[in-house]
Amino acid sequence: MTGRSAVNMIVLMKPVEMIAWFTQDGIPNPIRCRLGDKVIRVQQVTSISEEKLAGNRMFIYRCQTEINGKLIPFELKFELQTCKWFLFKM
Repeated sequence: MTGRSAVNMIVLMKPVEMIAWFTQDGIPNPIRCRLGDKVIRVQQVTSISEEKLAGNRMFIYRCQTEINGKLIPFELKFELQTCKWFLFKM
């Protein structure tokens, strides 16, 4: 895999605007997000996990996008209680 490894990702935890589709069970699947004037397309979701912080459930999506011909890993978080998306790491 080219690009940054998971060790070199920077924690951002910035709220993003998201376009996603949902399964019949209500599980969101991200398509693309916008942070300021930049749009990040989700090329592939490599894994989905769930965490609980202070009683707040979140889905964590490990994803990849292509920027300038390189695959760049990043992580998105979806907060179930508020339905908010965050760019967690990139």
